[in-house]
Amino acid sequence: MTDSPWIFDTDEAAFEEKVLQASHQQPVLVDFWADWCSPCLMIAPQLAKVIPEYEGKVLLAKIDADENMKLAGRYKLRGFPTLVLFIDGAEVDRFGGAKPAQAIREFLDRYVN
Repeated sequence: MTDSPWIFDTDEAAFEEKVLQASHQQPVLVDFWADWCSPCLMIAPQLAKVIPEYEGKVLLAKIDADENMKLAGRYKLRGFPTLVLFIDGAEVDRFGGAKPAQAIREFLDRYVN
């Protein structure tokens, strides 16, 4: 985990406030991950590198899918990691699997300016 002010852990109890409400101010990318998932462990340092480059124009909320199964079900997640982008309280896009930093930037650049 990084000490970036734009990356934080959250859970089902705080999801409404920290993700859905916050996404009205700036996009929130939610990383649904699990500690047994090797692609999750591979993408984590890429996200920790990329998110601070946006200097708060996008936030990253990390959610442990094993501890928040209702959220994983609510968003019909099929595998991990799944990254879901929320803007104005709604899902606008998602991708799955480990991606290099440049692919994460290309995904975010479609929505963040």
